[in-house]
Amino acid sequence: MSQKTAVADVQSAVPESYVLDDQVGYLLRLATQRHAAIFQAHTVEGLTATQFATLVRLSENGACSQNQLGRLAAMDIATIKGVVDRLRQKGLVDTAPSRDDRRRNIVSLTDEGVRILDRMIAAGRVITEETLAPLNPSERRNLLKLLRKLG
Repeated sequence: MSQKTAVADVQSAVPESYVLDDQVGYLLRLATQRHAAIFQAHTVEGLTATQFATLVRLSENGACSQNQLGRLAAMDIATIKGVVDRLRQKGLVDTAPSRDDRRRNIVSLTDEGVRILDRMIAAGRVITEETLAPLNPSERRNLLKLLRKLG
């Protein structure tokens, strides 16, 4: 097959009406990359977005099992285990076997975790403001409403 034929085959596989710049997945990825860069610029103690979400859920709900924490923070079992392990290494959470079921780990915030979380929540407000800066107040409300609907 000639190079000219191969290019023609590829071009015919992508309909003319398909515009990448109009595709939801592409646009969400661009927005996510922008938000991630803003998050990284403001994060406290090198926290990742998943670590921050985990600390917030612990603060909201109190000590809970690692599995429940994963569900609350929208993470699968393997992901939440890694996140909790890293937070424990940083001294931000403690784990202990459940009194009711020794096979389950109960995760709780440490005093240092509470201090870091307070600082990170302040940073989180800045992150949200910078992420949404291109939008007017009505557009911000609409975007958040639509994202909740998609989630």
